[in-house]
Amino acid sequence: RVLSLELNKDRDVERIHGSGINTLDIEPVEGRYMLSGGSDGVIVIYDLENWSGSPNYTCRALCTVGRSHPDVHRYSVETVQWYPHDTGMFTSSSFDKTLKIWDTNTLQPADVFHFEGTVYSHHMSPVATKHCLVAVGTKSPHVQLCDLKSGSSSHILQGHRQEVLAVSWSTRHEYVLATASADGRVKIWDVRRASGCLTTLDQHNGEKSKASSEAANTAHNGRVNGLCYTNDGLHLLTIGTDDRMRLWNSYTGENTLVNYGKVCNESRKGLKFTVSCSCSPEFAFVPYGSTIAIYTIFTGELITMLRGHYNSVNCCVFQPNFQELYSGSKDCNILAWIPALREPVSDDTSEKCLPRQHLNQAYEDAWSSDDEG
Repeated sequence: RVLSLELNKDRDVERIHGSGINTLDIEPVEGRYMLSGGSDGVIVIYDLENWSGSPNYTCRALCTVGRSHPDVHRYSVETVQWYPHDTGMFTSSSFDKTLKIWDTNTLQPADVFHFEGTVYSHHMSPVATKHCLVAVGTKSPHVQLCDLKSGSSSHILQGHRQEVLAVSWSTRHEYVLATASADGRVKIWDVRRASGCLTTLDQHNGEKSKASSEAANTAHNGRVNGLCYTNDGLHLLTIGTDDRMRLWNSYTGENTLVNYGKVCNESRKGLKFTVSCSCSPEFAFVPYGSTIAIYTIFTGELITMLRGHYNSVNCCVFQPNFQELYSGSKDCNILAWIPALREPVSDDTSEKCLPRQHLNQAYEDAWSSDDEG
Protein backbone atom coordinates (compact mmCIF):
# COMPACT_ATOMS: atom_id res chain seq x y z
CA ARG A 1 0.00 0.00 0.00
CA VAL A 2 2.83 2.41 0.73
CA LEU A 3 4.43 1.66 -2.63
CA SER A 4 1.20 2.67 -4.39
CA LEU A 5 0.57 5.94 -2.51
CA GLU A 6 -0.85 8.62 -4.79
CA LEU A 7 -2.65 11.93 -4.48
CA ASN A 8 -6.26 11.02 -3.86
CA LYS A 9 -8.69 12.61 -6.31
CA ASP A 10 -11.70 11.69 -4.15
CA ARG A 11 -10.56 13.01 -0.80
CA ASP A 12 -10.05 16.64 0.09
CA VAL A 13 -9.05 18.19 3.37
CA GLU A 14 -11.12 21.30 4.02
CA ARG A 15 -9.00 24.38 3.38
CA ILE A 16 -9.03 26.59 6.47
CA HIS A 17 -5.46 27.91 6.76
CA GLY A 18 -4.74 31.21 5.05
CA SER A 19 -0.98 30.74 5.39
CA GLY A 20 1.58 27.93 5.32
CA ILE A 21 1.02 24.73 7.32
CA ASN A 22 3.99 23.84 9.54
CA THR A 23 2.88 20.85 11.55
CA LEU A 24 0.38 17.96 11.54
CA ASP A 25 -0.45 15.23 14.04
CA ILE A 26 -2.94 12.34 13.98
CA GLU A 27 -4.07 11.06 17.37
CA PRO A 28 -2.84 7.51 18.10
CA VAL A 29 -5.99 6.31 19.90
CA GLU A 30 -8.40 5.95 16.94
CA GLY A 31 -6.30 7.45 14.15
CA ARG A 32 -9.31 9.58 13.26
CA TYR A 33 -8.64 13.19 14.32
CA MET A 34 -5.87 15.32 12.86
CA LEU A 35 -4.37 18.57 14.18
CA SER A 36 -2.72 21.21 12.01
CA GLY A 37 -0.80 24.36 12.94
CA GLY A 38 -0.10 27.28 10.64
CA SER A 39 2.30 30.19 10.16
CA ASP A 40 -0.49 32.60 11.19
CA GLY A 41 -0.88 30.93 14.62
CA VAL A 42 -4.12 29.13 13.66
CA ILE A 43 -4.79 25.54 14.82
CA VAL A 44 -7.41 23.30 13.20
CA ILE A 45 -8.86 19.91 14.19
CA TYR A 46 -10.08 17.70 11.33
CA ASP A 47 -12.19 14.54 11.27
CA LEU A 48 -10.61 12.16 8.74
CA GLU A 49 -13.55 9.74 8.82
CA ASN A 50 -15.79 9.46 5.79
CA TRP A 51 -19.36 10.13 6.91
CA SER A 52 -20.74 10.80 3.43
CA GLY A 53 -21.16 7.19 2.30
CA SER A 54 -19.66 8.21 -1.04
CA PRO A 55 -16.07 7.60 -2.09
CA ASN A 56 -15.79 11.29 -2.91
CA TYR A 57 -15.66 13.35 0.30
CA THR A 58 -14.02 16.18 2.22
CA CYS A 59 -12.37 15.76 5.63
CA ARG A 60 -14.19 18.44 7.61
CA ALA A 61 -12.68 20.84 10.09
CA LEU A 62 -14.45 20.22 13.41
CA CYS A 63 -13.13 23.30 15.19
CA THR A 64 -10.56 26.04 14.80
CA VAL A 65 -8.48 28.18 17.12
CA GLY A 66 -8.66 31.09 14.68
CA ARG A 67 -7.24 34.61 14.65
CA SER A 68 -10.24 35.92 16.62
CA HIS A 69 -9.86 33.32 19.40
CA PRO A 70 -8.73 35.04 22.64
CA ASP A 71 -5.99 32.46 23.26
CA VAL A 72 -4.70 32.06 19.70
CA HIS A 73 -0.90 31.96 19.28
CA ARG A 74 0.39 35.36 18.23
CA TYR A 75 3.00 33.97 15.83
CA SER A 76 3.69 30.86 13.82
CA VAL A 77 2.71 27.50 15.35
CA GLU A 78 5.69 25.18 14.87
CA THR A 79 4.49 21.97 16.55
CA VAL A 80 1.14 20.45 17.48
CA GLN A 81 0.74 17.11 19.23
CA TRP A 82 -2.16 15.14 20.66
CA TYR A 83 -1.88 13.86 24.21
CA PRO A 84 -0.79 10.26 23.49
CA HIS A 85 -3.41 8.53 25.64
CA ASP A 86 -6.71 10.24 24.78
CA THR A 87 -8.09 12.97 22.55
CA GLY A 88 -9.28 15.21 25.40
CA MET A 89 -6.05 17.20 25.32
CA PHE A 90 -3.54 18.49 22.80
CA THR A 91 -0.45 20.70 22.86
CA SER A 92 0.93 23.45 20.64
CA SER A 93 4.11 25.53 20.63
CA SER A 94 4.91 28.68 18.77
CA PHE A 95 7.37 31.38 17.83
CA ASP A 96 5.46 33.50 20.38
CA LYS A 97 7.64 31.73 23.02
CA THR A 98 4.84 29.66 24.53
CA LEU A 99 3.78 26.04 24.85
CA LYS A 100 0.02 25.69 25.36
CA ILE A 101 -1.82 22.69 26.81
CA TRP A 102 -5.37 22.68 25.38
CA ASP A 103 -8.60 21.12 26.56
CA THR A 104 -10.06 19.75 23.32
CA ASN A 105 -13.69 19.99 24.43
CA THR A 106 -13.66 23.63 25.55
CA LEU A 107 -10.86 24.74 23.17
CA GLN A 108 -9.35 26.66 26.12
CA PRO A 109 -5.75 26.41 27.34
CA ALA A 110 -5.53 24.40 30.59
CA ASP A 111 -1.94 25.58 31.02
CA VAL A 112 0.59 27.86 29.32
CA PHE A 113 4.39 27.61 29.65
CA HIS A 114 6.45 30.70 28.78
CA PHE A 115 10.05 30.65 27.49
CA GLU A 116 12.70 33.26 26.89
CA GLY A 117 13.19 32.36 23.23
CA THR A 118 11.34 31.16 20.16
CA VAL A 119 10.01 27.60 20.54
CA TYR A 120 11.03 25.36 17.62
CA SER A 121 9.79 21.97 18.75
CA HIS A 122 8.17 20.05 21.58
CA HIS A 123 7.30 16.40 22.16
CA MET A 124 5.48 14.17 24.66
CA SER A 125 6.57 10.56 25.04
CA PRO A 126 4.27 8.14 23.17
CA VAL A 127 5.07 5.37 25.69
CA ALA A 128 5.46 7.09 29.08
CA THR A 129 3.32 5.84 31.94
CA LYS A 130 5.36 7.16 34.89
CA HIS A 131 5.90 10.78 33.83
CA CYS A 132 4.12 13.62 32.02
CA LEU A 133 7.15 15.54 30.76
CA VAL A 134 7.05 17.65 27.62
CA ALA A 135 10.49 18.19 26.09
CA VAL A 136 10.87 21.65 24.51
CA GLY A 137 13.54 22.89 22.10
CA THR A 138 13.97 26.67 21.93
CA LYS A 139 16.40 29.37 20.83
CA SER A 140 18.31 28.61 24.04
CA PRO A 141 20.87 25.76 23.92
CA HIS A 142 19.23 24.32 27.05
CA VAL A 143 16.52 21.70 26.57
CA GLN A 144 13.53 22.43 28.82
CA LEU A 145 11.37 19.74 30.41
CA CYS A 146 7.86 20.85 31.41
CA ASP A 147 5.92 18.70 33.86
CA LEU A 148 2.19 18.61 33.07
CA LYS A 149 1.42 17.23 36.54
CA SER A 150 3.04 20.05 38.51
CA GLY A 151 2.76 22.77 35.88
CA SER A 152 6.43 23.69 36.34
CA SER A 153 9.33 23.70 33.89
CA SER A 154 12.14 23.26 36.37
CA HIS A 155 14.20 20.59 34.67
CA ILE A 156 16.86 21.71 32.17
CA LEU A 157 19.26 19.59 30.10
CA GLN A 158 22.55 21.39 29.40
CA GLY A 159 25.07 20.40 26.75
CA HIS A 160 24.18 21.91 23.38
CA ARG A 161 25.96 25.08 22.25
CA GLN A 162 23.29 26.54 19.98
CA GLU A 163 19.51 26.56 19.57
CA VAL A 164 17.66 23.22 19.81
CA LEU A 165 15.68 22.66 16.60
CA ALA A 166 14.13 19.22 17.21
CA VAL A 167 13.32 16.96 20.17
CA SER A 168 11.97 13.40 20.20
CA TRP A 169 11.31 10.91 22.97
CA SER A 170 12.27 7.29 22.35
CA THR A 171 9.43 5.06 21.20
CA ARG A 172 10.80 2.29 23.44
CA HIS A 173 12.13 3.82 26.69
CA GLU A 174 10.05 6.45 28.43
CA TYR A 175 12.99 8.30 30.01
CA VAL A 176 15.18 8.46 26.89
CA LEU A 177 15.13 11.65 24.81
CA ALA A 178 16.96 12.68 21.60
CA THR A 179 17.67 16.34 20.84
CA ALA A 180 19.07 17.99 17.70
CA SER A 181 20.74 21.38 17.54
CA ALA A 182 22.09 24.03 15.20
CA ASP A 183 25.54 23.12 16.63
CA GLY A 184 25.54 19.99 14.40
CA ARG A 185 25.11 17.69 17.38
CA VAL A 186 22.51 15.12 18.35
CA LYS A 187 22.44 14.11 22.01
CA ILE A 188 20.68 11.19 23.67
CA TRP A 189 19.63 11.78 27.29
CA ASP A 190 18.30 9.75 30.18
CA VAL A 191 16.28 12.42 31.95
CA ARG A 192 16.53 10.59 35.32
CA ARG A 193 20.31 11.03 35.46
CA ALA A 194 21.85 14.11 37.04
CA SER A 195 24.44 14.40 34.27
CA GLY A 196 21.69 13.63 31.78
CA CYS A 197 23.55 13.01 28.54
CA LEU A 198 24.07 9.35 27.63
CA THR A 199 25.89 9.97 24.37
CA THR A 200 26.59 12.52 21.64
CA LEU A 201 26.23 10.93 18.20
CA ASP A 202 29.37 10.94 16.05
CA GLN A 203 29.02 10.61 12.28
CA HIS A 204 32.58 9.21 12.04
CA ASN A 205 32.00 6.53 14.71
CA GLY A 206 35.10 7.72 16.59
CA GLU A 207 37.47 7.18 13.68
CA LYS A 208 38.34 10.82 13.02
CA SER A 209 41.65 11.86 14.57
CA LYS A 210 41.14 13.53 17.91
CA ALA A 211 43.41 16.40 16.78
CA SER A 212 40.43 17.93 15.00
CA SER A 213 38.29 18.06 18.13
CA GLU A 214 35.85 20.47 16.46
CA ALA A 215 34.81 17.82 13.95
CA ALA A 216 34.53 15.14 16.63
CA ASN A 217 31.10 14.13 17.82
CA THR A 218 29.01 15.97 15.29
CA ALA A 219 26.09 14.15 13.71
CA HIS A 220 25.98 16.44 10.66
CA ASN A 221 28.17 19.09 9.02
CA GLY A 222 25.46 21.67 9.48
CA ARG A 223 22.38 22.41 11.56
CA VAL A 224 20.48 19.27 12.61
CA ASN A 225 16.80 20.10 12.28
CA GLY A 226 14.95 16.77 12.07
CA LEU A 227 14.70 13.69 14.31
CA CYS A 228 12.54 10.58 14.14
CA TYR A 229 12.74 7.26 15.98
CA THR A 230 11.70 4.07 14.21
CA ASN A 231 8.59 2.50 15.75
CA ASP A 232 10.55 -0.16 17.64
CA GLY A 233 12.87 2.52 19.06
CA LEU A 234 15.98 0.62 17.96
CA HIS A 235 17.07 3.22 15.40
CA LEU A 236 17.02 7.00 15.08
CA LEU A 237 16.88 8.99 11.83
CA THR A 238 18.38 12.49 11.70
CA ILE A 239 18.34 15.16 8.99
CA GLY A 240 20.72 18.11 8.64
CA THR A 241 21.25 21.15 6.46
CA ASP A 242 24.29 19.34 5.02
CA ASP A 243 21.62 17.64 2.80
CA ARG A 244 22.18 14.32 4.53
CA MET A 245 19.92 11.89 6.37
CA ARG A 246 21.58 9.44 8.76
CA LEU A 247 20.38 6.29 10.49
CA TRP A 248 21.78 5.56 13.96
CA ASN A 249 21.68 2.52 16.21
CA SER A 250 19.97 4.09 19.21
CA TYR A 251 21.60 1.68 21.69
CA THR A 252 25.24 1.94 20.60
CA GLY A 253 24.99 5.43 19.09
CA GLU A 254 26.68 4.06 15.99
CA ASN A 255 26.20 5.62 12.54
CA THR A 256 24.90 2.69 10.44
CA LEU A 257 26.33 4.40 7.30
CA VAL A 258 23.17 3.84 5.23
CA ASN A 259 23.50 6.12 2.20
CA TYR A 260 20.32 7.99 1.22
CA GLY A 261 22.11 10.21 -1.30
CA LYS A 262 21.42 13.94 -1.26
CA VAL A 263 18.39 14.76 0.89
CA CYS A 264 17.68 18.37 -0.01
CA ASN A 265 16.93 20.36 3.15
CA GLU A 266 16.71 24.13 3.02
CA SER A 267 14.58 24.58 6.13
CA ARG A 268 15.82 27.28 8.50
CA LYS A 269 13.85 25.71 11.36
CA GLY A 270 12.65 22.23 12.36
CA LEU A 271 11.75 19.79 9.58
CA LYS A 272 8.86 17.45 10.39
CA PHE A 273 9.36 14.11 8.69
CA THR A 274 7.97 10.70 9.64
CA VAL A 275 8.28 6.94 9.27
CA SER A 276 5.85 4.18 8.35
CA CYS A 277 4.27 1.89 10.90
CA SER A 278 3.33 -1.80 10.53
CA CYS A 279 5.20 -2.03 7.22
CA SER A 280 7.98 -4.33 6.12
CA PRO A 281 10.33 -2.94 4.96
CA GLU A 282 9.97 0.36 6.82
CA PHE A 283 9.86 3.67 4.97
CA ALA A 284 10.76 7.27 5.73
CA PHE A 285 8.63 10.11 4.31
CA VAL A 286 10.73 13.26 3.98
CA PRO A 287 9.66 16.74 2.79
CA TYR A 288 11.93 17.48 -0.18
CA GLY A 289 11.26 20.91 -1.70
CA SER A 290 7.68 20.84 -2.98
CA THR A 291 7.65 17.02 -3.03
CA ILE A 292 7.80 14.20 -0.46
CA ALA A 293 10.57 11.65 -0.90
CA ILE A 294 9.94 8.06 0.21
CA TYR A 295 13.03 6.07 1.24
CA THR A 296 13.44 2.52 2.49
CA ILE A 297 14.97 3.12 5.91
CA PHE A 298 17.49 0.26 6.05
CA THR A 299 18.76 0.25 2.45
CA GLY A 300 18.58 3.98 1.69
CA GLU A 301 16.77 3.42 -1.61
CA LEU A 302 14.70 6.34 -2.91
CA ILE A 303 11.43 4.65 -3.85
CA THR A 304 9.45 7.56 -5.27
CA MET A 305 8.69 11.28 -5.00
CA LEU A 306 5.11 12.36 -4.29
CA ARG A 307 4.26 15.44 -6.34
CA GLY A 308 1.20 17.62 -5.82
CA HIS A 309 2.08 20.65 -3.68
CA TYR A 310 2.84 24.04 -5.26
CA ASN A 311 5.32 25.18 -2.63
CA SER A 312 7.69 23.81 0.03
CA VAL A 313 6.35 20.89 2.05
CA ASN A 314 6.90 21.51 5.79
CA CYS A 315 5.50 18.39 7.41
CA CYS A 316 3.96 14.99 6.85
CA VAL A 317 2.20 12.49 9.11
CA PHE A 318 1.45 8.78 8.62
CA GLN A 319 -1.90 7.14 9.34
CA PRO A 320 -0.93 3.54 10.20
CA ASN A 321 -4.43 1.99 10.23
CA PHE A 322 -4.82 2.45 6.47
CA GLN A 323 -1.21 3.25 5.44
CA GLU A 324 -2.17 6.76 4.39
CA LEU A 325 -0.06 9.91 4.40
CA TYR A 326 -1.05 13.55 4.95
CA SER A 327 1.25 16.47 4.11
CA GLY A 328 1.17 20.19 4.88
CA SER A 329 2.82 22.87 2.80
CA LYS A 330 3.59 26.56 2.45
CA ASP A 331 0.87 26.54 -0.26
CA CYS A 332 -1.77 26.43 2.57
CA ASN A 333 -2.97 22.98 1.48
CA ILE A 334 -3.11 19.65 3.29
CA LEU A 335 -3.00 16.77 0.80
CA ALA A 336 -4.12 13.17 1.38
CA TRP A 337 -1.97 10.45 -0.20
CA ILE A 338 -3.91 7.18 -0.36
CA PRO A 339 -2.86 3.75 -1.68
CA ALA A 340 -4.13 3.33 -5.25
CA LEU A 341 -6.89 0.80 -5.74
CA ARG A 342 -6.12 -1.95 -8.22
CA GLU A 343 -7.64 -1.02 -11.57
CA PRO A 344 -10.62 -3.27 -12.35
CA VAL A 345 -10.33 -5.16 -15.64
CA SER A 346 -13.01 -3.92 -18.03
CA ASP A 347 -15.70 -6.44 -19.00
CA ASP A 348 -14.74 -6.69 -22.66
CA THR A 349 -11.21 -7.79 -21.82
CA SER A 350 -10.99 -11.07 -20.05
CA GLU A 351 -7.95 -11.57 -17.86
CA LYS A 352 -6.75 -14.33 -20.18
CA CYS A 353 -5.92 -11.70 -22.80
CA LEU A 354 -3.59 -9.82 -20.47
CA PRO A 355 0.10 -10.64 -20.61
CA ARG A 356 0.90 -12.55 -17.43
CA GLN A 357 3.39 -10.03 -16.07
CA HIS A 358 0.61 -7.44 -15.73
CA LEU A 359 -1.04 -9.51 -13.03
CA ASN A 360 0.40 -9.27 -9.57
CA GLN A 361 0.67 -12.85 -8.30
CA ALA A 362 -1.27 -11.90 -5.21
CA TYR A 363 -4.31 -11.22 -7.41
CA GLU A 364 -4.02 -14.33 -9.60
CA ASP A 365 -6.80 -16.87 -9.36
CA ALA A 366 -5.25 -20.16 -8.22
CA TRP A 367 -8.51 -22.07 -8.48
CA SER A 368 -8.78 -24.65 -11.24
CA SER A 369 -11.84 -26.42 -12.65
CA ASP A 370 -9.79 -29.37 -13.94
CA ASP A 371 -10.49 -32.74 -12.40
CA GLU A 372 -6.88 -32.98 -11.30
CA GLY A 373 -7.09 -29.38 -10.03
